[in-house]
Amino acid sequence: MLTYTIRRLVLSIPTLLFISIVIFLLLQLAPGDPMAQVPLTVPPEVKQKMREALGLGQPIHVQYWKWLVQFFWIEPQVLVDWATRDSWLFGWLPDTTLSEGKLRVISWQSRSPVMDIVVQRMPQTLWVVGMSYIVGILIALPIGIYSAYKQYSLFDQAGTFVSMIGFSIPPFFSGVLVIVIFSVNLGWFPSIYDTTHVVTDWASFKIQLNQMILPVMVLALQTTAQISRFMRSSMLDNLNQDYVRTARAKGLKESVVVLVHVLRNSMIPIITVIALGVPSVFGGAIITETLFKVNGIGQLLLTALFANDLPMVMTLTFIFAVLIVLFNLIADVLYGVLDPRIRYD
Repeated sequence: MLTYTIRRLVLSIPTLLFISIVIFLLLQLAPGDPMAQVPLTVPPEVKQKMREALGLGQPIHVQYWKWLVQFFWIEPQVLVDWATRDSWLFGWLPDTTLSEGKLRVISWQSRSPVMDIVVQRMPQTLWVVGMSYIVGILIALPIGIYSAYKQYSLFDQAGTFVSMIGFSIPPFFSGVLVIVIFSVNLGWFPSIYDTTHVVTDWASFKIQLNQMILPVMVLALQTTAQISRFMRSSMLDNLNQDYVRTARAKGLKESVVVLVHVLRNSMIPIITVIALGVPSVFGGAIITETLFKVNGIGQLLLTALFANDLPMVMTLTFIFAVLIVLFNLIADVLYGVLDPRIRYD
């Protein structure tokens, strides 16, 4: 397993390089000019200097190489500098200045380092989208397990009905619906997420929890619908296998048969679904974050696309690609943990 993991990590390097080249070339073909938002009163020579400062006057291969160096070499140095200066975990180490004076990936829209903006937006996304993903998984797994065990029962039919609703209704409709019902008519929850709110005590935590309920409800519905259906199908495939009948014939308790033997084998395909959904947590939910005014990664990507901010768009999309490759590897490794018969040697 260790040899397989190392081999996959090595093979992921050319894969990610190829993905970065494709993303860069596609964005270069996108129409628009980042200097279009500059006021007309700015002299042409000043505009030209601004274009050179943004790297727009250089060949495509030079721009790509500079972005590659900044992303893989300079940004990790910034992370090291931050860890030794502000991190509680590594704050005892001597302060480093590895990235001082070096050119970083700069957003064309805000004229500030891209990764600094991403780090600022990430907590809001993890609060809302991450929590909705966890809630969706915790609800979906028991529903899928019990629906399969009680196939065609009233509970199974109700779970199927709710799942079809979750699959069919898009977030821009369900989001508006819950805002109208629970915020406008009932007044139970706020319709706008306050990104400036800071949790310092129990009272502020309740306020944070209250404003998270609506967006988490909208996103968790989709996660629950998807994973519960996969869980149900996987459990049904395993409940009719010979090893289940053998375990029951040996006199094992039904709870042991279902929750130990059947569940462990059924979780193998579910791991793929859950692992591949994790990058979407970091990517944010563009529609839901925009609808509830959550100042997260999804809304950041949307505004960067509208502003033609190519460094921001490329950095965010490449981070998503890295997460997808990483969690594919994690899913494969977990296969071997859940099923000892799976070996990659």
